[in-house]
Amino acid sequence: MLGLRLDNLRGDLFGGLTAGVVALPLALAFGEASGAGPIAGLYGAIIVGFFAALFGGTGSQISGPTGPMIVVFAGVFSALNGNPSLVFATVVLAGAIQVAFGVFRFGQYIKLVPYPVVSGFMTGIGCIIIALQTSRLFGHEPEGSGTIPALTAIPSAVLDPNWVALGLGLLTLFIVFNWPGKLAKIVPPPLAALIIGTVLSVFISGAPILGDIPTGLPSLLIPEFSSETILIVLEAAFVLALLGSLDSLLTSLVADNMTRTKHNSNKELIGQGIGNVFAGFFGGIPGAGATMRTVVNIRTGGQTKISGIVHSSLLFAVLVSLGPLAAQIPHSVLAGILVKVGYDIVDLPYLKRAHKGPRWDLALMILVLTLTVFVDLITAVIAGVVLASLAFVKQMADLQLAKITSQTSQTEPVLLSEEREILEEVHDRVTLFDFNGPLSFGAAADLGHHVRETTKESSALIIDFSRVPFLDVSAARAVATISEDARGSNKRVFITGMNADVKDIVLGLQGESVSSDMFFENRKAALEAARDFILGNQ
Repeated sequence: MLGLRLDNLRGDLFGGLTAGVVALPLALAFGEASGAGPIAGLYGAIIVGFFAALFGGTGSQISGPTGPMIVVFAGVFSALNGNPSLVFATVVLAGAIQVAFGVFRFGQYIKLVPYPVVSGFMTGIGCIIIALQTSRLFGHEPEGSGTIPALTAIPSAVLDPNWVALGLGLLTLFIVFNWPGKLAKIVPPPLAALIIGTVLSVFISGAPILGDIPTGLPSLLIPEFSSETILIVLEAAFVLALLGSLDSLLTSLVADNMTRTKHNSNKELIGQGIGNVFAGFFGGIPGAGATMRTVVNIRTGGQTKISGIVHSSLLFAVLVSLGPLAAQIPHSVLAGILVKVGYDIVDLPYLKRAHKGPRWDLALMILVLTLTVFVDLITAVIAGVVLASLAFVKQMADLQLAKITSQTSQTEPVLLSEEREILEEVHDRVTLFDFNGPLSFGAAADLGHHVRETTKESSALIIDFSRVPFLDVSAARAVATISEDARGSNKRVFITGMNADVKDIVLGLQGESVSSDMFFENRKAALEAARDFILGNQ
């Protein structure tokens, strides 16, 4: 039932240990940023990481506290005045909602959130994290909670800096952004920054530090509810559950692309929910699938659930003796690490190329970003999904009207005799795809996996876009994924029939993933090029 495999034990051990080392400074930083304290961050990383790995549906996924989850949780902690029974009741309830999402098979719907919406709220969360930590870089704590108080506190912090804290913070930023790649394989940049900054603070005093941190095993917390806070708890629990589910499933898609596997989204939600339920009962901050730690795990050999269990086991071993050392960590060092986390969450690749894609998708992304930063996450996501859905319905309606007006009837594509002869000449080495109708974010979610599974024995892929009148950013990225997968498997992709508007979107947004030499005027020309490629490599 749990699906533990031992066929990759060495890779899982090394991947899990490496991910655990990367997770340590982040868990402490997220715990401190949440308001619950560094030890709560470590509890969350251990508990969520262990149970999500054990019961989840993505073998290589590493779970724990993440930037998006901490932004919401910090608001809950402040709104409930730090009352542990109420605060962690929210985490328990959020976990239970996630389990319900999985049981009722909502995973297949959560991943249908279009890319501009995901990009907008992830970028917004990155901006929030940076805003919340800027004053701490200068040695000051922002008064009040939320983005607006944090932004208004920045000018006074800049004008009256704690020079020791600022120096340590700037050094931390320099390390996390410029740590040499060769050294990163031995010591990850966040851990290096944490060690160097803390050691320097011992010799150069004056920067605010964490102070006494409790050690040892967590104690059981009994959640409680009150009539005055029930609405806050319910709303926050739903936001945490929705955000954690989306965050985890997005990371699962990243893991799928790297490992060429397919995760079980509903099982993953159940695993994440169980992890958050236990974290809430033992004072751990909530978590989700963590993209950076998952990527580190995969790149260092982790493939199965054992890697996630090893990651949590390492953090648990550190827990019993961490306190005296962690007490000396300066706030500005953790702030510097979190600024890098926020920077990494901002979707810079899309922002650099967004002007080359559909203007509506860019406007939608900016709207969701603005709502995320200045209103709240749940409003941003709901508004984004509703508007994206309405826009898609409008496009479909316009297309149907245009077809009715033109009085044309399209028949199913039939291969010409010359095309059939070419396919017979190369036997089963070429797979021909005919994309029929508009491609949108709904189809894009599984498009790459479907093509990958269908073309395992092929050497070349021909994709006919003759009947695709338009596509959005999500579908354009799916085309890039197909191209990257083919390149990684030494296959070639040949694209035919793509109209000028669709071609401009694909080339404009994908950079080097899709090149102009992949495009052919008609299906026969693409088949001939594929045949020459295959026969030339025999």
